[in-house]
Amino acid sequence: MSFLSKVMVVKRRAHFSSDRKGRSAVGGAAFEGTRKKKSAQARNRVGLLIAGFAVVYVVIGGRLTQYGMAQPETTSSILPADRLMASRPDIVDRNGAILATDIRTVSLFAEPHKIVDADEVVEKLSTVLTDLDVKSTYSRLKSNSRFQWLRRQLTPKQQSQILALGIPGIGFRPEKRRFYPGGRTAAHIVGYVNIDNRGVAGMERYVDSQGLADLASVGMTSNQPLEPVKLSIDLRVQAIVQDVVSSSIGKYHSIGAGAVVFDVHTGEILGMASAPDFDPNDPAAGGEEGWFNRMSNGTFEMGSTFKSFTLAMGLDDGKMNINSTFDARFPIRIGGFTIKDFHGKGRVLSVPEIFQYSSNIGTAKIADAVGIDGHKDFLTRLGLLSRMKTELPEVAMPSQPRQWKKINSITISFGHGVSTTPLQTAVAGAALVNGGKLISPTFLPRTREEADLVATQVLKPSTSRDMRYLFEWNGANGSGRNARVDGFDVGGKTGTADKVVNGRYAHDKNFNAFLSAFPMDNPRYVVLSFSDEPKTDKGNGAALAATSAAPMVKEIISRSAPILGVKPKFGNDGSALLVSY
Repeated sequence: MSFLSKVMVVKRRAHFSSDRKGRSAVGGAAFEGTRKKKSAQARNRVGLLIAGFAVVYVVIGGRLTQYGMAQPETTSSILPADRLMASRPDIVDRNGAILATDIRTVSLFAEPHKIVDADEVVEKLSTVLTDLDVKSTYSRLKSNSRFQWLRRQLTPKQQSQILALGIPGIGFRPEKRRFYPGGRTAAHIVGYVNIDNRGVAGMERYVDSQGLADLASVGMTSNQPLEPVKLSIDLRVQAIVQDVVSSSIGKYHSIGAGAVVFDVHTGEILGMASAPDFDPNDPAAGGEEGWFNRMSNGTFEMGSTFKSFTLAMGLDDGKMNINSTFDARFPIRIGGFTIKDFHGKGRVLSVPEIFQYSSNIGTAKIADAVGIDGHKDFLTRLGLLSRMKTELPEVAMPSQPRQWKKINSITISFGHGVSTTPLQTAVAGAALVNGGKLISPTFLPRTREEADLVATQVLKPSTSRDMRYLFEWNGANGSGRNARVDGFDVGGKTGTADKVVNGRYAHDKNFNAFLSAFPMDNPRYVVLSFSDEPKTDKGNGAALAATSAAPMVKEIISRSAPILGVKPKFGNDGSALLVSY
């Protein structure tokens, strides 16, 4: 490298050097200033960019908050097509007969912003929909919304007629409507749905509670067919029970009636009806009286049917046996009340006679022998003092005294002072004859093996054996004679209870019930019936359970026993035929 070249290199280096005190050379200072200026510009730009993003996010967040807190503006209340056409599962009986299914239909809607003359539209629609609410429809057509329902679930004929009118601004949307082929036949069991196809009562509501309603609320249902829901009821038996119950109101001039057929080994309900009832295809026409399920949602003092539980309690507690006797000669006076027998015999009665003659005195002495605490514990064990557990949503809570005293235990022993549901009484009655097992009732199919897993042993098998004898004895010799069906060995216990009116028992208003089982040599079914305030042909309230509730059981068993597969037996050993050939 030449000398001149070396000099130029030294000069270039000098521009980047500084003195020992840190002062920069002239060229170095210029370079340092340029770098700082560019660095400051970069920082400013980044700051502006961050600020811009922050402003954008603040604006977005503010608008979201504004939209979230604002009142929703209804521009369209129509559901998506897949929601309108979402399927509900069919409900079928134990043999596959359809109890509830979906059918396709259409609903009429209007787009008010497209309506030219609301008066003309109302006038034309009234020619097809004769019951159209003119004032309400006109108000909807003049509203500021962009969508209004005018009529849900039209018939095909109505749709065709409205289409022929050629009205602009109205249209149709497909929907599904619930249809109940049997009408009233199983109304209180199946229940019904609302206008949006959502379960309101009965097993329809139960199906929704099992997850269908949650799926529908988040739009996860579709119009694809679902697996049917099979019930335990037999539609043939159900039709018989419903027919007997409905006709009994006119026959006995009662305000209500009900009955149930219950499998004592599985807990399945084969048929259950309550009257008055309603048509689930038009539930509004039934009114509140028709909607009320007296079998599971009504509580009543069950009268002398409770003597079955009192005698079972005495036998199970060991305070007596089937051969024991009790003095029923004199009335019992306690707490200002006198306990006496309706048809007193005025003598010492055996346990079967106490049951046969429905002795209040004898039953009271059995309860007194067991004691207050033992009595309450026994009824609790039978499930008569707690809310029954089953799939049906409409289940009432029984009532009992807040504090049990001796007078309460005595009156409860013959069915006054505790109110339970008729279905609950039938379930407890099944435990008396099936070997002592309390099995929760179900409206879904259940095998005997599955029932054994949920059954609770509440009585000794020997107690159940004695109760079968007492039921059969009373069926042949006592108040159950009017329920006897040749060949089917029916046994049971009647109950005629005075109803409480304004805090006092009214002797002219009775609640009559009959708790029965058959065939008594090996019980398979419990049948309970009741008639609420039955009257005689003369119009008074003198009708008894033996002449109202018991004949209902007789008709139900005589018509349904062959369907249930119970073979009749005639003769002492069951081998005789009704007719000789």
